[in-house]
Amino acid sequence: MGIGMAQRLLGAGFPLAVFNRTQEKAAPLAGQGARVASTPLEAARGADIIISMVADDAASHAVWQGGHGALAGVARGALLIESSTLTPKWIGELASAAAQHGCELLDAPVTGTKIHASSGELCFLVGGSAAGLEKALPVLKVMSRAVVHTGPSGSGALLKLINNFLCGVQAAALGEALALIEKGGLDRDKALGVLTNGAPGSPLMKTLLTRIDAGDYAPNFRLSLMAKDLAYSLKEGARRGLSLAMVAAALKAFTQAEAAGHGERDFAAIVQSSLSH
Repeated sequence: MGIGMAQRLLGAGFPLAVFNRTQEKAAPLAGQGARVASTPLEAARGADIIISMVADDAASHAVWQGGHGALAGVARGALLIESSTLTPKWIGELASAAAQHGCELLDAPVTGTKIHASSGELCFLVGGSAAGLEKALPVLKVMSRAVVHTGPSGSGALLKLINNFLCGVQAAALGEALALIEKGGLDRDKALGVLTNGAPGSPLMKTLLTRIDAGDYAPNFRLSLMAKDLAYSLKEGARRGLSLAMVAAALKAFTQAEAAGHGERDFAAIVQSSLSH
């Protein structure tokens, strides 16, 4: 995701410094005009806007905090944009840390996959002030088809978890539906024709079935990351007094799929896991 986003910024003429924990992953960007930094601190030093796109809370903590973290290099008045899918609790802590450095944080996770990152068709879900968003818009628009101001700090992170848990629940349910179609001896094509052209036929279901029919599980969105997002959603629900039973059931299915070796495949592979049980 980060590579595609960086390429969009470079293509629009923004001066850009980049950091990746695996240096060789950032190397191709140097040939496109980026300065490759050896630490997050070095990447953030002197920047007006700093964007993070990492896997989870732990990775976000590592890239922002500590002696070599980006916060150690930010200038007062810089705008920080966290585009990773994280817990609202950590976003709150990060926003407080940013304020202590005289900066503002926007939580701006995205909907879409690495394909959409490369083509500039992400949708940013932005939590934070209207003034902060106004400052960020020229940068965000280069990478997106839409920018939605969801409300105050943390609201973007929360909406992204809700978006992802709905996707995870649908994918897990589709796996069980296909398993019952198979075990019940139904004609698979006829059954799926009814389902995809009827009320259950969501865009996500159609996309997943296309990948499943092609046997294409190259990761656009890794199954392990969906499991992480489901776990974060459960944690956030508990923080707000909700049990989120459907999320818990989907997380169980995704955890089983990870244990079966599907973690690094696209999350469409949850169907294969269901069919093998």
